[in-house]
Amino acid sequence: MVVGAHVCGTEGDVSGDDAGTPLGGPGTGAGASATGGGLRRRRRRRRLGCAGIAVAVLAVAALGVGWTVYTRLDGNITADEAAAAELARYEEERPTALVRGARNVLVIGSDSRSGDGNARYGRDSGTARSDTMILLHLAADRDSATAVSLPRDLMVDVPGCRRPDGSRTEPVFAQFNYAFEAGGSACTIRTLEKLTGIRIDHHVVVDFQGFEEMVDALDGVEVCLREPVDDKDAELKLPAGRVTLDGEQALGYVRARKSLGDGSDTDRMDRQQRFLGALVNKVRSDDVLLNPVKLYPVLDAATSSLTTDPDLASLRGLYDLVRGLGGIPTERVQFLTVPRESYAGDPNRDQLVEPDAGKLFTRLRTDEPVAVAATAGRDTATGSGNPRDPGPGDSPAPTFSGNTAAKDICG
Repeated sequence: MVVGAHVCGTEGDVSGDDAGTPLGGPGTGAGASATGGGLRRRRRRRRLGCAGIAVAVLAVAALGVGWTVYTRLDGNITADEAAAAELARYEEERPTALVRGARNVLVIGSDSRSGDGNARYGRDSGTARSDTMILLHLAADRDSATAVSLPRDLMVDVPGCRRPDGSRTEPVFAQFNYAFEAGGSACTIRTLEKLTGIRIDHHVVVDFQGFEEMVDALDGVEVCLREPVDDKDAELKLPAGRVTLDGEQALGYVRARKSLGDGSDTDRMDRQQRFLGALVNKVRSDDVLLNPVKLYPVLDAATSSLTTDPDLASLRGLYDLVRGLGGIPTERVQFLTVPRESYAGDPNRDQLVEPDAGKLFTRLRTDEPVAVAATAGRDTATGSGNPRDPGPGDSPAPTFSGNTAAKDICG
């Protein structure tokens, strides 16, 4: 573990409170304020740098206790060979990646009840739908990461897709999550690429049990509740205020609709984004990343729950994807929901708000800055802003309703 200790440095720890304190805040004087701000910046960058080497630290730790540990983790991930083959059949119709180095990763939360441990979430009907879909855009310079939630009830054109039994579906205008039921991750990717014009470089499918186990391996994740929760359907009973959720509670929290918020899928996606921000901060904390006793069960649980494209289906593949992320400040790890509104034909379904959704897709496709703010309109892009300094001739980035991983969970 000497490598991990050296990378994160020994200039002193920074508490969670320090991480949330504005730089250049109150001090003993102007000089003290500037010095303290600079020191906090250096400490913060050093601490955040640990996140990008999580897999590298794990590899070093694994080699220290034996090759068997490393190979077990490496073999945990399931390669989605069927999706890769199906996407290859339609290569000519897929969008072209426009910016070298930028990456677009589709994260799918599957509501499948098949498999060990998943049956208790409901009856296994033999099909699965995508309960959660997030498009993660990693900037080419790894200066920002933007996670865009996509409503499962969004009405879209789903192309004809190959079913698991080899038969094919007909093209249909349907809810977005029908694509996963009809043709799995390949059908979902083709649907999203046609909708956005964005090339999906990688995809990750996560199941219920793996999500629970990862949260438990982290000893829970803290969230903030404005009022108590008592949801019998979700088996969720929680007090108001700051609460540390275990795995089962966390799953109920991110999936519940009846007892939390206004019952809409949009509100649920906002809740999922806040939880992901809290999860990012928990994983990035030094006590997880620099402690192999804690890190191993976290990554064992995480990798065991993943089905990915073949390029990601190994520790090396995951490391190659995330190694540049350690330097991204939490204020540039952004979460937002695609601009949406109630579908004209059915208020229980969603449709995109244009031209705002188109602006968002264009900026992601061309790797242009995207800004988020809690004060922006809930469903539309409004105002302007730029999370990075604009260059000569650059126009301000539109601001979308969302938040960042730096936002306090009770803020």
